[in-house]
Amino acid sequence: MKKSIVILTWNCIEYTKLCLNSLKGTLDDETKVYVVDNGSTDGTIEYLESLSWIELIKNGKNLGFVGGNNVAIDRIDSGDIILMNNDIVISQQDWLSKLEACAYSDSKIGVVGCRLINEKNELLHAGTYIYPETFWGQQEGGGQRDIGQYPYTRDVQGVVFAVAYIKREVLDEIGGLNDRFFSYFEDTDYCLRALDHGYRVVCCGDVTLIHYENVSTTQNQVPLSGMFKESQKTFKGIWGNRLATRYTRQMAWHSILNFPSGYAVSAKNFILALDRKDVDIRYKYVYGKGTPFPVEEPTKGGDYITSTIRGRAFDTSFPQVVYGQGDVFQKNDGSYKIGYTMLEVTGIPEEWARQANMMDEVWVPSSFNVETFRNSGVTVPMYTIPLGVDPNYYNPYIKGHKHHNKYAFLTVFEWGERKAPELLLRAYNRAFTSADDVVLICKLINNDPGIDVHKELEKLDLNRPGSPDIVILHNTKFQDYEMPVLYRSADCFVTATRGEGWGMPILEAMACGVPTIATNWSAQTDFFNEEVGYPIDVKKLIDAEAKCPYYEGFQWAHPDEDHLVHLMRYVYEHREEAAAKGMHASEVALSKWTWDAAAEKMIERLDAIDALKRL
Repeated sequence: MKKSIVILTWNCIEYTKLCLNSLKGTLDDETKVYVVDNGSTDGTIEYLESLSWIELIKNGKNLGFVGGNNVAIDRIDSGDIILMNNDIVISQQDWLSKLEACAYSDSKIGVVGCRLINEKNELLHAGTYIYPETFWGQQEGGGQRDIGQYPYTRDVQGVVFAVAYIKREVLDEIGGLNDRFFSYFEDTDYCLRALDHGYRVVCCGDVTLIHYENVSTTQNQVPLSGMFKESQKTFKGIWGNRLATRYTRQMAWHSILNFPSGYAVSAKNFILALDRKDVDIRYKYVYGKGTPFPVEEPTKGGDYITSTIRGRAFDTSFPQVVYGQGDVFQKNDGSYKIGYTMLEVTGIPEEWARQANMMDEVWVPSSFNVETFRNSGVTVPMYTIPLGVDPNYYNPYIKGHKHHNKYAFLTVFEWGERKAPELLLRAYNRAFTSADDVVLICKLINNDPGIDVHKELEKLDLNRPGSPDIVILHNTKFQDYEMPVLYRSADCFVTATRGEGWGMPILEAMACGVPTIATNWSAQTDFFNEEVGYPIDVKKLIDAEAKCPYYEGFQWAHPDEDHLVHLMRYVYEHREEAAAKGMHASEVALSKWTWDAAAEKMIERLDAIDALKRL
């Protein structure tokens, strides 16, 4: 298919050479390269005139990013156009065919961008977004180490035009770049115009190129501030009202975000998913008596989106979710009260049930929780709203780092009776010896100053002669986005948990395609079974070891240690079968158990609540 690549230059000859040298060998016979020069004085013109395989357009002066590119766009009257900066280095031979295939994978796709990394192997771009509170464009994944995140084709609000594939029908319908801009914001403006005309804007995860970023402005010593602010003002005048009114539903969210807690991590992901679904989220921190967080949440911290949302005025007229322990539901002051919680044992405390029955409805993540809450006297309407994973990070394409040849088991847990670390470690020591090429990696967290983990490990006598290798990562800090790397560095995930309110590490391992061994009891049985993993048998709940010491009168599972020994040995000896099951588990997890899927279930409830209010 006929297509043209348009590259704009303004001095910076060394980067232009890098770009064109990397580009030349990747072109097909139907692709023509136009280089548009905006008045270079550093030898760029002479260099470009020596290249017979490009067509040079000399503007003679700096027309800006918009004006320079539009000269070429106006001249090219047929075929698709790929806009490209001269500080791009082509690091993937099939980049062009992949972008073209992506563009034509759906007739509604109009503009295609790609993953961009810098020379330090940091992710710069996997799509863009902009909020009316700031009008300061953000790049998805920007600043993170490149671990292979965002590997799929995804709909996005915008892409940077450092690399942008624009189909001919879009150019014919909406024209070139908006000449109200000189530089900056013109790419977001174009993408929003394409969206307005019914086209999709996507980021192609199959393509990753290197971008040196801001080379022209830096080397030409251009002051950015004035130019940026002028373009920002223009953009705000065009799109301000539209961006401010994009939300179609409202929800008040009362929980925690900036503490090291499972509730905080999942709350953040719920908020991000709901925002992607155009739900206007208003956030307030729940703290004080009756919570494990007795002090005000830090005002700093979190990502750009959640920080922006936190700045919005909290509105009690919205349906309000209190997400946390069941004894904080009473803090709900919304017009329609929703309590959302979970517990890992056979029932909930009386106070939890009392406060649950103060709500208009209660959300729990699993059928296990529905049963245990009902058995404990919760009578208000209950709905199952599962947790999930982010497929952009938890998937089989994440780059693992394995620096040994041993078969690696991985477990992730907070030290405590619920996770049964002593049972798991005993079982591992029984299943293997030092003669086996195997290692168990334990990523464990201990926030209890009354527990000395090293002394607890010594009691288990794990280092006796002939014992298999164990690596302990004790309170080792990982960025949230780095956890998938740990999963992908393992051959099997294993946990002997006695009970789960949800079972996030189990689902995360499954999503990453890692074969998983986990207890066959509690919430995870909604998504974990013999089809997707290796469930550990449990002993009868009347067993004394099944009594929960934290919630008197309730029980949790007593995993069968002998069966766990068998399963670890079985997976180790049947690696191909286990690996295939792990990949099947990933397909299931990524198709059904994502944050976006959970947000859709919340939206169903919001619509139902809105319908009730209209009656």
